[in-house]
Amino acid sequence: MNQTDTLRESDAPGQGGMRLARFLAKGGVDSRRACETHIRDGLVQVNGHTVRTPACTIDPQTDVILYRGDLVKMDAPTYIVLNKPTGYTCSAKDQHASRLVLELLPRSLGRLFTIGRLDRDSEGLLLLTNDGDFAQRLAHPSNEVLKQYVVWCKGDADRSTLAEMRSGVWNDGDFLKPETVEIVENDGTLAQLKITLTQGRKREIRRLCKTVGLEVRRLLRVAIGPLRLQDLASGEWRRLSAAETRLLQH
Repeated sequence: MNQTDTLRESDAPGQGGMRLARFLAKGGVDSRRACETHIRDGLVQVNGHTVRTPACTIDPQTDVILYRGDLVKMDAPTYIVLNKPTGYTCSAKDQHASRLVLELLPRSLGRLFTIGRLDRDSEGLLLLTNDGDFAQRLAHPSNEVLKQYVVWCKGDADRSTLAEMRSGVWNDGDFLKPETVEIVENDGTLAQLKITLTQGRKREIRRLCKTVGLEVRRLLRVAIGPLRLQDLASGEWRRLSAAETRLLQH
């Protein structure tokens, strides 16, 4: 039997089916795009059969879906904001990481994943959810959601430095250009900057600063779109309010 013989391959209206990747995303596995990759990689089984095409549809009421051998269910959507401390890795599993951000949250919240990432040495505002559709809307480059950071650097961030950053720089084949950058404080040896990005590349701010002669000592994300870090202490979390969730979706 072909591994997809018992599965619907279209999601035409009226068949009552849901795309497998969408089901996985709503089940808190990952964003929908990432779930499509997991399917192609053979990590998903439907009714005992490994499925490798994201195009198939399933019946959430009757089909049994496994991801890496674990049963996937559609739980009520959960939206969490966390003030990530330094030293924690934004990954569900990482054998090389000493501490994971999910360790800061109670297991009773169920399966969650981060929307975007902060590298291990960075801190501040981080969103987690089990709603893959919400995550994809928020993270998709076309939506250009602004993310604001406060950055403490060693070096002299003078006008020429800021002009170079605003014009954009090349680093390891990537063109790095912030949406905005401004000086908060600068005494000639230490500088505090406020930097805004939309789509951040891996370690973009650290690479951007290094290219113009600044060494990042501390990097704190203080805002994602309209959402502000405010007075949430390091390592603390809370649920997003319904109003905040709606704001982030528009």
